[in-house]
Amino acid sequence: MSDYLTYVWRPVTGGRHAFPIAATKAPRDERVKSFCGTEANAAELHDRSEVDWIRKDTCMRCWHTLTTRL
Repeated sequence: MSDYLTYVWRPVTGGRHAFPIAATKAPRDERVKSFCGTEANAAELHDRSEVDWIRKDTCMRCWHTLTTRL
């Protein structure tokens, strides 16, 4: 297991998904892929509010992928 953050959860269109940490550093107009394969514009990973977080359901495919990796 890494001592550093390797993924982040972000509420994007379609749910709250887990993305590799590198996705947060991608240019805003670039497409990034979550652990379940959902694609989003990198801009969607930034500037999210707590309301955005609460309104989105957690993607269980991302959850399962991460729990089997750890």
